[in-house]
Amino acid sequence: MLIGAMNHPERDPISEMEWMRRADLGFIDLTLEPPMAASWLVNPAELRAGLERNRLDAIGHTAFYLPIASPIEELRAAAVTELRRCIDCFAKIGVRWMNVHPDPDMHFHSRAAMAEQNCRSLRELLQHAGERGIGLMIENIPRGFNSVEQLAPLLDELPELGLHLDIGHANLRVEKNTASALVERYGGRIRHVHLHDNKGGSADLHLPLGAGTVKAREALASLKAAGYDGTITLEVFCNDPFFLLHSRDSLRAMWDAL
Repeated sequence: MLIGAMNHPERDPISEMEWMRRADLGFIDLTLEPPMAASWLVNPAELRAGLERNRLDAIGHTAFYLPIASPIEELRAAAVTELRRCIDCFAKIGVRWMNVHPDPDMHFHSRAAMAEQNCRSLRELLQHAGERGIGLMIENIPRGFNSVEQLAPLLDELPELGLHLDIGHANLRVEKNTASALVERYGGRIRHVHLHDNKGGSADLHLPLGAGTVKAREALASLKAAGYDGTITLEVFCNDPFFLLHSRDSLRAMWDAL
């Protein structure tokens, strides 16, 4: 199991790689988002050199707010264009997997129509990514795509699509954390994991491990039992790095004890 963290979009991604190396992390969850890490601003060759210099692997992350299911075709097409540009950038950097967030904001349409519009964009992206040797994975999100039932119309329809399991998200807007159920159904398709804490409800707090109600040990046990031994991003968003480092040590201790 490899532990990493995400770069802050307001900071230079090379500098982010440098502190992650000093923090003894194994990879960067490289998000291509404005203002400082936009796909049209970064230099892929410099990022690839930065990874090599800092001895880091990388996972590809994209903006969560892209309207890939918009019923307004020009907006949907623009979102797909941006994600294609991210794919091209990650291919040059040498990243093998990139995430995409499903779009829940298709107002006044049925869930079936929303799922099909998401699938339409994902099919286009899967073809583009496959031609460049990159795998795509869909991330579970609290608003409408956070359970087996809600994600099945995407994952069952697109068998080549991987699952990016966010354990913190699986604790939001649900009666019970859905992570273990998702692992049970789609464990063989999990390509990457996010881990952070929150207190349930609807607030995506991105707290340090142990500061909320997420049963991290239970979710990790499910992952390990399913044979997962890949990358886990600590999506802990705090100004003081102590809390991320504490979470790093807690995650390693929990994993090794399972």
